[in-house]
Amino acid sequence: MKINGRLISKHAPPYIIAEMSGNHNGDINRAFELIEQAKKAGADAIKLQTYRADTITINHNAPEFKVEGGLWHGRYLYELYEEAHTPWEWHARLFEKAKSVDITIFSAPFDYSAVDMLEELNTPAYKIASPEIVDIPLIEYVASKGKPVIISTGMASFEEIDLAVKSAQKAGAKDIALLHCTSAYPTPPEEANLSSIPDLIKQTGVLVGLSDHTLNNITATAATALGACIIEKHFTLSRAEGGVDSAFSLEPDELKQLVEHTKIAWSAVGSPCYRPTKSEAGVLKHRRSLYVVKSIKKGEKFTSDNIRSIRPANGLPPKYLNEIIGKASAYDIDFGTPLTFDHIKK
Repeated sequence: MKINGRLISKHAPPYIIAEMSGNHNGDINRAFELIEQAKKAGADAIKLQTYRADTITINHNAPEFKVEGGLWHGRYLYELYEEAHTPWEWHARLFEKAKSVDITIFSAPFDYSAVDMLEELNTPAYKIASPEIVDIPLIEYVASKGKPVIISTGMASFEEIDLAVKSAQKAGAKDIALLHCTSAYPTPPEEANLSSIPDLIKQTGVLVGLSDHTLNNITATAATALGACIIEKHFTLSRAEGGVDSAFSLEPDELKQLVEHTKIAWSAVGSPCYRPTKSEAGVLKHRRSLYVVKSIKKGEKFTSDNIRSIRPANGLPPKYLNEIIGKASAYDIDFGTPLTFDHIKK
């Protein structure tokens, strides 16, 4: 598929998405700087999250609305989302800023009103966050807009993933990608389960990438080698400056490294090859072959003392050694001569 003309395919380097999330820390100028730095680092897109606290949860203090464990332990959902959300009145300015620096911008909507606003801004694509993969009506509404849809799979069973893809297709989405995801913040590498990527490609037939919450770029680079054609990572200006998602976000230099390393990994995958590559052509001559290692008189027999397998590769292949031993020489042969069939008496 394509987003703003950029091909997303196994035949192209991974599409790198810098996830701003709440890393603007409530400052639109910081959001502008994040957009500029994402472009400078070489990311293909900057992604927002479009919600308000009251469109994603309710202001309630029952125990189930309180986060237990992890990075946000003890916080209530409403106040957490109130802090982390990107104000809706910023969106138009952020879209304009992205356009001015020539980087794609799109968002993850969390309700119908968010989709409607993003449509007004002519968003080129949509993201469905992992917890919303079970919100089939939202997926159908997003899919009905006819834009590319990227769906994260964190916590989902294969049956839930399959239903989300088929629902999006039925509702009109022609371009769909899945992002394998482990919804742990940060994600322990041993729980990344990257082997899910080729399995999802095989079982769903859609593009598959990775939404990565590990603390470095190793997992994402490995995912590229397994076929991930999209990589999404949270992005901040500085982890030291704090913010709701900063602890598991990349800084600008790390994002640049992610772009470079995944591109190398993608190019290294290549295709099955069982012949010398272009770079190996000059090394072929350093293979082993049969050489005369002691001068031989005409009629003298070839032995393991006067012919050997050595480098370079100007003589007969070593596989003929045992066949030639014991046969007679057709000529006088000097020391250091590459052996050929013409040297062997018929």
